[in-house]
Amino acid sequence: MAAICVFCASSSTLEQKWLDLATRTGEEIGARGHSLVSGGGSVGMMGAVADGARAGGAHTLGVIPQVLVDWEVADRASDELIITGDMGERKNIMIDRSDAFITLPGGLGTLDELFEVWTTATLALHDKPIVLLDPDGFYDGLMAWLGQLADTAFVRAEALERVIVAKSIGAALDAIEERVQPA
Repeated sequence: MAAICVFCASSSTLEQKWLDLATRTGEEIGARGHSLVSGGGSVGMMGAVADGARAGGAHTLGVIPQVLVDWEVADRASDELIITGDMGERKNIMIDRSDAFITLPGGLGTLDELFEVWTTATLALHDKPIVLLDPDGFYDGLMAWLGQLADTAFVRAEALERVIVAKSIGAALDAIEERVQPA
């Protein structure tokens, strides 16, 4: 099945509903026979999605820069943990090792990862599905703003079509499964 990379927040001060969403996402990835690629952190939603994936039977790959290992937030329970020299190398490995991407709610780091895979997809550097899992409208403002940028030709309409917005975990995984061919 697919190696699904999940981008999400690593903050440890989030509301429980976000941690629950991450856990359920990981569990469903595992239940459907997929593997998880994550940022290799053990805290916040990142830790919750990895724990959920393992609980669902998924193989987990964490990719984390040394600086975060030094901060003692590495997901040592990962089936495979790759330690990188910096964030750029981390993102490149995550993109290379993934067949598809799901973005959950998050902050600057999550948006950085989303825009990296989105930009590289629009440049035809990969053709991997990109899904925003947005059950509560977290990304409505962002998508509306990007739509305005398309109206003024700062963003191509085709670029906006590269991202699938899903309102449920099931819909997100269905969209990926429709687009990823088994190896």
